[in-house]
Amino acid sequence: MLYDISPALTPNTAVFPGDTPLSREVLLDMHDGAPLTLSTLRSTVHLGAHADGANHYGTDAPAIDQMPLEHYLGDCCVIECAPALGRRLEIHDLLQPIDAKRVLLKTGTWPDHNTFNPDFAGLSAELVERLASQGVMTVGVDTPSVDLSDSKELPAHRAILKHSIAILECLDLSDVLPGSYELIALPLKLVGFDASPVRAVLRTLD
Repeated sequence: MLYDISPALTPNTAVFPGDTPLSREVLLDMHDGAPLTLSTLRSTVHLGAHADGANHYGTDAPAIDQMPLEHYLGDCCVIECAPALGRRLEIHDLLQPIDAKRVLLKTGTWPDHNTFNPDFAGLSAELVERLASQGVMTVGVDTPSVDLSDSKELPAHRAILKHSIAILECLDLSDVLPGSYELIALPLKLVGFDASPVRAVLRTLD
């Protein structure tokens, strides 16, 4: 069974304040008699479900085209978290064990992908250190950032950079039960870019 964990992308999809929302310019339209339909997309690369390049938060760190693909394909676990609206998650907030190298954290603090609520949960640096100590290579969240929305020091990003962990953000885990899955969330090969949208999918293992 497949679970699509990518929110729909429309001009109403919420982005960080000041970032570029999605827009579409239709250059040719068959409804107007053109032989085909052709359109141009403009948007932040941090749109909907997306993978961050390490150069988003680290000087001279790998861009998204340089991130190893194994971060985004393979066994993963979805872990439900204790309520954490407006605060950083700690290890004791994880309600299931860490039993895969790719971990998706279901916080429930970003309920509407068309509305930017700034009080979504972040990750503590201590939690990132624990994930790294257990061999985690990828962490995914159902929020727009692994840090709190007003964070300037970005402690979670810094800890993630130190351990070369990959980040997936804005996943839609609302209909997914905790457990083990196969993750498929490959980024586009955007040379030099700091992120890429992904079509994130979970596949059951049985």
